[in-house]
Amino acid sequence: MKVSEMKDAVFDGRNMGYVPPKKLSISPKLKLHRKGAKNIDPITYEVIRHSLWHVNEEHGATIQRLSGSPVAMYALDLNPSILTEDGEFVYFGPYMQYMSGVTDTQVKWVLEYRSENPGIREGDMFLANDPWVGAAHQQDVMLICPVFWKDELFCWVTNCLHQYDLGGITPSSFCGSAENAFEEGICIPPVKIVEGNEIRRDIEELYLRASRKPEAVALDFRAQLAGNITARDRVRSLIGRYGSEVVKGVMRRILDKGERAFLDKLKRLPDGVWRERSYVECCRPGDRRTHQVILTLRKKAVKLIFENEGTAPQDGAMNATYSGWRGAIMVALNQLLCWDQYFSIGGALRHVEFDPTPGTFNCANFPASVSTAPIQAMEISLYPAYNVLSKMIHADPEMRKDIMCIGGTSQWPATIFRGTDQWGERYGYILVDPIGGAIGAFAGADGISTGGQSRTPICKLPNVEHTEQTFPLLFLYRKEVIDSGGAGKFRGGLSAESCFIPHRTESITQDTLSSGNAIPTSPGMMAGYPGSVNVYKFKRATDIFERLKERRIPGDIAELKGEEVTLALRQENFIQKPGDVYAVIWSAAGGFGDPLERDPEKVRDDVIEQRSVSAEAAREIYGVVITSDERVDAPATTKLRAERREANRRKDGAVQKLDGKIIARVTENLDVRRDGSGLRTACAKCAADLGPVRENYKDHCVRRESDVSTANPNIGDYRRYIDDRPVFRQFSCPGCGALVENEVARADDPVLRDIELDIR
Repeated sequence: MKVSEMKDAVFDGRNMGYVPPKKLSISPKLKLHRKGAKNIDPITYEVIRHSLWHVNEEHGATIQRLSGSPVAMYALDLNPSILTEDGEFVYFGPYMQYMSGVTDTQVKWVLEYRSENPGIREGDMFLANDPWVGAAHQQDVMLICPVFWKDELFCWVTNCLHQYDLGGITPSSFCGSAENAFEEGICIPPVKIVEGNEIRRDIEELYLRASRKPEAVALDFRAQLAGNITARDRVRSLIGRYGSEVVKGVMRRILDKGERAFLDKLKRLPDGVWRERSYVECCRPGDRRTHQVILTLRKKAVKLIFENEGTAPQDGAMNATYSGWRGAIMVALNQLLCWDQYFSIGGALRHVEFDPTPGTFNCANFPASVSTAPIQAMEISLYPAYNVLSKMIHADPEMRKDIMCIGGTSQWPATIFRGTDQWGERYGYILVDPIGGAIGAFAGADGISTGGQSRTPICKLPNVEHTEQTFPLLFLYRKEVIDSGGAGKFRGGLSAESCFIPHRTESITQDTLSSGNAIPTSPGMMAGYPGSVNVYKFKRATDIFERLKERRIPGDIAELKGEEVTLALRQENFIQKPGDVYAVIWSAAGGFGDPLERDPEKVRDDVIEQRSVSAEAAREIYGVVITSDERVDAPATTKLRAERREANRRKDGAVQKLDGKIIARVTENLDVRRDGSGLRTACAKCAADLGPVRENYKDHCVRRESDVSTANPNIGDYRRYIDDRPVFRQFSCPGCGALVENEVARADDPVLRDIELDIR
């Protein structure tokens, strides 16, 4: 049953994730500042609005400067937020945005469960990392700071920062073999760690005791503390200058304007249902199953409802909680529908419902293992949201410009390493390079190669030199991967590969933790192809040192002699010795539109100038013939593309063409037309009839099914990792043979009905 159907369930963050009620139960001891000015002149409004935004930016920058850890400095695995007194978002920060997505639930929980005892007062701060209350996973620690003005709670400033290690059975606390939360890091519901502007030593020592790196966690805690103090003082300065009612009035107007802008957009879109399906591979060591993920978006007038019904049950160490699922989806919602509001999503959330099914692996009940949530269950919840939202907004010509396909690193290929360095110091970390990701294709432009993870607007790929300075690693190369970006009329961004060996250490202990190595998790959209999969490459006892002595640095691990080893997706405690070479490729971004519609000259540029597409892929996927003198053979290209389309259309003369009025442009390739029999779906290119709107248009297309490796040249043999056979399904217009849509699925899965419009 979905949350909305569980009338007697208690969603208090203990056994099931905390779901804030519409009206919070707050102790009368706590006085809230609610009065806001309504008549604020436009200049004052803009000055304060931008000042609040800069408070948030400075908040994040303060944490970076004081932390000094690679987590904050290079991964930017943090995010600050500002919320109203009752927990509505004023601003997300521009860093790791899912961290803000889990903030309001924690603030509201504090209001409900801490306002009476121990109370919320001036100079207090609460530390929290309980995923059922609202944290993404145990390593993402939230520091929650109430801001008071004249004994009234005015607003909240918060920050979240990923911690090096908080205990559990695996160093770094990414516990890939944990069966439950009791085998993972310490789990702390919001606790008052700062009281009356003084750190409570007893609580801090309790917090640090579980960590293998308490000194690093203590330093990060102080960076978080400084960030909150900075933001709190800046807000107070604004109040002192403009008055509490004016600043609160600006906050209210930010929310109200965001709400109006959101409603204006929804009113321009048809009602309907949009779905996306994906999979997680391997939930524990030795697991060879695939675990289905379904995301459903329903639009009813000016309300959006997100559901996950059909998602696999919680299992192993791949899970996330209600707040993690909700917070992940909010990232895509913010970026596609609220970007023009400076990521102020609070007003929009007044018209969004999250209605998952508890007990599924991205809405798991206690005590499920959730320490890997952000790099598996949350990512596989976030990225499909880009597709369902993009398909929804395609109906509006102006909003169509905001479409963005699924980006790279849609499942993080974790390389978790640890050991002792040349100075005898223990270290442990995760390779951050996959943060380089790739940005998905747009409706009118190519994606961005290694453009970062889309969940992190401010995103930096770590310098190789910084990683080598901090850890005993030596990088052999880092390069973008040819053909990795999903093909399309507009191509998805390329991903990259990092390759390294141990340096000045006898060995490194490694763990893998990944999914998306057999089945691509960055599908394209509207006939676009998927991006490449994650890849681990490992060679033992290579000739790397002989090559280095000869000053020959390899450009690819394939150039080296040595024993090739296939790493499992959750392989623990394997040893990398100095002569062992380890390379990691992260997944690339999805493409938009039919590759056969890509400008041949752009394909030539991809092959000859950019080196982003191979000549083989240009011919086999894009249908472009490039001559030996590096020109496009236009006649051969036209002929080849025509042959491909001809092979995909029906030739029995049974195809009907529609001439009724176009009511809606559903996708790049589909229209809705009205004729004598009612509303019907039609090919946008030739008007071929694809059935009544109430039916799945895919059932009226020519369907071809092939091995998933045909979708991208970098997809390997699935049998290395999973038992279920994945396939690449293509649906073409029976009239003209143009490609209408693709889907990646397990061979036995039914065809997905991705669009279900409610048009009358």
